[in-house]
Amino acid sequence: MWSMRATRSLLRIGPYRVDPPVVLAPMAGITNVAFRRLCREHGAGLYICEMITSRALVERHPGTLRMIRFDAAERPRSMQLYGVDPATVRKAVEQIRGDDLADHVDLNFGCPVPKVTRRGGGAALPYKRALFGEIVRCAVEAAGDIPVTVKFRIGIDDEHRTFLDAGRIAADAGVAAVSLHARTAAQRYSGTADWDAIAALKQAVTSIPVLGNGDIFAAADAIRMVEHTGCDGVVVGRGCLGRPWLFAELAAAFSGTRAPTPPNLGQVAVTLRRHAGLLVEHLGTDKGLRDLRKHMSWYLHGFPVGGDVRRTLGMVSSFAELDDALAQLDPDAPFPPDADGPRGRQGSPGRVVLPHGWLDDPMDLAVPPGAEFAHSGG
Repeated sequence: MWSMRATRSLLRIGPYRVDPPVVLAPMAGITNVAFRRLCREHGAGLYICEMITSRALVERHPGTLRMIRFDAAERPRSMQLYGVDPATVRKAVEQIRGDDLADHVDLNFGCPVPKVTRRGGGAALPYKRALFGEIVRCAVEAAGDIPVTVKFRIGIDDEHRTFLDAGRIAADAGVAAVSLHARTAAQRYSGTADWDAIAALKQAVTSIPVLGNGDIFAAADAIRMVEHTGCDGVVVGRGCLGRPWLFAELAAAFSGTRAPTPPNLGQVAVTLRRHAGLLVEHLGTDKGLRDLRKHMSWYLHGFPVGGDVRRTLGMVSSFAELDDALAQLDPDAPFPPDADGPRGRQGSPGRVVLPHGWLDDPMDLAVPPGAEFAHSGG
């Protein structure tokens, strides 16, 4: 049975009650409409689509317009927006509102990849306090009744920690909630998340909900994070890769009910086949099954599956191949006890690539040349 102290958390994002207080983090190439639906079938929460760039949305890039599809039953429709230019972000949010494209907008200031930070975007941007505040203010003003939230990291590195300023600036600008990935951009996805930073942000920002992100690989991790930090909800990213049933476990944890029995390999195969069907429905047979391949190792992590079957599943190109390979799995193989823990990208820490002179003046409002991407996704 779960700790009862954490089950009392009630999260609201604007007018929307998020129960359990669990948010699916947007992940490039992962959180498309198919994966979000699969996760929603296991448990309630707030499910955010892949990152959309403001310029691509304003220019109606065809690939971006395909990415912002939502399932008919998906409410609220949650979109994450990336931008560096306040004027472009304003236009994008006006478009979201005017064309009724989403019910909630999350602003990305947490991406640590070099192609983003070298343009001053993602996790690099909160260092520029004035520019960060202007982007958030423009988004909130353009959104009207649509709630806007903001996600950011601790800072660029240990010498440039910005999360407390970012939280206060965002709250003053009128956002509905803030989320902290408790790593620096320099850490990327390596090392251990600093949950003490989430606690510090919760103490500093008291007028709106504060959500915690980082190292939630099991439902018990979410409960521990809430108890350790006092945060109002959790954001789950890599922990659900190949494990959409994690959202059922999280729902049980936050309601204080008995944890569901982990799936055996036969049940995992059923979920994997369901995922394939949803991807094909979204992307077509060829693209859908190609997209499925990257999920195979996550689904099979820790299970006794031979190398030949793994290779076949990793190269599947038809439902016949998929079904034949799944039929070779031992359906009674129990869920492995060591399957919890880090999955997905981890990598190593490294120097954050920034625009020339980026650290000179934190109050500089200038937008770096070529800062806005003309396409969305990873």
